[in-house]
Amino acid sequence: MPRRGAVFQASRGSHLNAHKRTGRLGRPSLRLVLFIALMAVVAPVLAAQFRISDIRVEGLQRIAAGTVFNYLPVQVGDTTTDDVTASIIRTLYATGFFKDVRVERDGTVLVVWVQERPAVAEINITGNKTLETDALKEALKDIGLAEGRTFDRSLLDRIEHELEGQYYALGKYGVEIQSTVSPLERNRVAVAIDITEGLTARIKQINIIGNKDFEEKELLGLFKLGRTKWHSFYSKNDQYSKQKLGGDLESLRTFYLDRGYIQFEIKSTQVSISADKKDIYITIGIDEGDVFSVSDIKLAGEPSVPVEQLFPLIQMRRGDVFSRKVTTESAERISKKLGNEGYAFANVNTIPEIDEETKQVAVIFFVDPGKRVYVRRVNTKGNTRTRDEVLRREMRQMEAAWFSTELVNQSRERLQRLGYFEEVNVETPAVPGSADEVDVNVSVVEKDSGNLLAGLGYSQSQGVIFNSSITQNNFLGTGKRVSFAFNNSSSNRIYRLAYTNPYYTIDGISRGFELSYRETNFEELNSIDYFTDVGIAGMSFGLPISDTSRAGFGLRYQYTNFTPGYSLLAQAFEAENGDNFNDFLLTASYTNDSRDKAVFPTKGGLQTLSAEIAVPGSDLQYYRLTYRHRQYIPLTRRFTLSLNADLGYGDGIGSTTGLPFFDNFFAGGPRTVRGWKENTLGPRETTLDENPSGGNVKIVGSMEIFAPPPIEGDFAKTLRLGAFFDFGNVWTTYNPQLSGVDLVAPTGFSLSDIRYSAGLSATWLSPIGALSVSVAYPFNEQDGDETEVFQFGIGQTF
Repeated sequence: MPRRGAVFQASRGSHLNAHKRTGRLGRPSLRLVLFIALMAVVAPVLAAQFRISDIRVEGLQRIAAGTVFNYLPVQVGDTTTDDVTASIIRTLYATGFFKDVRVERDGTVLVVWVQERPAVAEINITGNKTLETDALKEALKDIGLAEGRTFDRSLLDRIEHELEGQYYALGKYGVEIQSTVSPLERNRVAVAIDITEGLTARIKQINIIGNKDFEEKELLGLFKLGRTKWHSFYSKNDQYSKQKLGGDLESLRTFYLDRGYIQFEIKSTQVSISADKKDIYITIGIDEGDVFSVSDIKLAGEPSVPVEQLFPLIQMRRGDVFSRKVTTESAERISKKLGNEGYAFANVNTIPEIDEETKQVAVIFFVDPGKRVYVRRVNTKGNTRTRDEVLRREMRQMEAAWFSTELVNQSRERLQRLGYFEEVNVETPAVPGSADEVDVNVSVVEKDSGNLLAGLGYSQSQGVIFNSSITQNNFLGTGKRVSFAFNNSSSNRIYRLAYTNPYYTIDGISRGFELSYRETNFEELNSIDYFTDVGIAGMSFGLPISDTSRAGFGLRYQYTNFTPGYSLLAQAFEAENGDNFNDFLLTASYTNDSRDKAVFPTKGGLQTLSAEIAVPGSDLQYYRLTYRHRQYIPLTRRFTLSLNADLGYGDGIGSTTGLPFFDNFFAGGPRTVRGWKENTLGPRETTLDENPSGGNVKIVGSMEIFAPPPIEGDFAKTLRLGAFFDFGNVWTTYNPQLSGVDLVAPTGFSLSDIRYSAGLSATWLSPIGALSVSVAYPFNEQDGDETEVFQFGIGQTF
């Protein structure tokens, strides 16, 4: 270590004194010579080691001295050596803040001299059109280049390489990237990245060589990659990527293996680009091999489950053409069966024995069930607000019982259906030190269970709708639901208070209460001219039948204040029955919900059968039956078929003639038969206005194919497109009269009255509510029908 000042002078003084002692003695003795030689060796070492009285840092411009002191491996009072000096230099270099570090000594003061690396003051990216600037800066930040960070010139080459890779993934193989670094004051730099994107290279041709049994056109139909087509602007099918090609090659391999070509092989794959980097050519060489059939099917190993239960799970027969898909699915079913019987770590391996001469293959399913596994504990994590019992009562996998894959999956699905959690994850780790025990660890991410909502909506039949509600789906973490809602429009004003305890008993019987008040102007709903004020107080119970179905029972008191307007039908009803009604209704329902999710489901179904009857002692005696069924069938990964049926029937009992007309069913509009104005199908008053009166019989159905939009990202999850075919109508089976004059027409039931329409639809879950739009073409419009080709609504759920 360099030394300065007093230390260096002290060493020189010692040398002069040695000369003086030599002069006085005349001839140095042997002892004196040895002493001088020893001092010559030890003095530099003693001089290099010293006790640090202070530490001084020089050369800093932006970095605080305290930052350097935090990294130094020594402090005041320590003794420094060459090893310590080297450690100081290595430690400060490792921070990345400095491009030069020196350590010096000034007396007993340790001097650390540094030269800082410049800081990045700004990053300017120009020329980028395909990739957003913010996205590029985020990618640069991940690499290590960001405003405010220390600049490292060695990163520039890596950055250019990474950016080129991003553009290559988009098919822009002609991209050019130029980086420039400009020094600024106060030891800062400005980094400028200029991008010349060039044109996007498109796939010009894909050739398959070696195919004999299948046409090239059929094989290329399996590929996501391909030549430019009309939909390429959103599907990007003409933009090459290694990952897409790998997926297409696997699809090709699967195609052949599922058709018996067990020795199919992809010999070569060549990807070339034209000199101008605009066109890409792909050539794939294959060897199809021969078709093999199944000669025998065997089970080997120790299944631990009777083979009579396993063989039906194998969906192949002797003589069938070999299919890898069928083989894999059979092995998965066997593994699932074993998992449900407690063999959580069962392995089922498929071993094909190929006979080249006969072109046959014997398929052996080797089963290794392992030990039957039991559940030691069910642990929950993440439920900071929700009580532990709320989660545990949904669990179908019990502690101390053997492990069942099916019960674990059912438990996860039941927790997801609660609606209290954003995420539900279930893990089943083995218990350390035990070969036959696992824990079931349930981790959840809670979402806000309370909801305060206020908004505006619009419906073509009701106009502007104001709605507000306060809902607590998980009240105080107990799983109970409490809600208050208020809706107001030109046709309705609704107040509603409800409470539901889904586990009134430990067996899952629910109990709920409801108080509501509704004012309705039916003329605003495209119906006849009358008004009702309805108050309801009710109690209901729900009984679980299975994991997806429930039965419901309830008792409801309903007060109805009826005010007829200019409608003769309403006036005739008032003359016969009065205008105030106190009714007691018994309700019963059955619901089966097997949908995979409540919003935009893709499989499963929702069935609801409900009945209500006014018991003796009510002012009005009648009954209503309704059945709704919506089934979702996945056609492909993107397309879903929806089949919908909505049936209703009602009639009077005893002294009440027919179903009270203000409880009639209606059809037409966005939620029933699109293409007709809302609530306008079916019988009408025989007065001059001929307003729709509804009916006591309803048949409505639809077939609709849903598909996600041709875009990606979070917005795509909130948008759904559809093509539909609707049909339906309502009828009245009784003939209300006034002074012998029919008040509604037509009467009677006839399937020839059913209306049909077809069209396109779109639903967007906007921040203010669901926006539904449809364009429908009515097929069999009749005289007097009110059609409406374009229909929409905001703030309602369709």
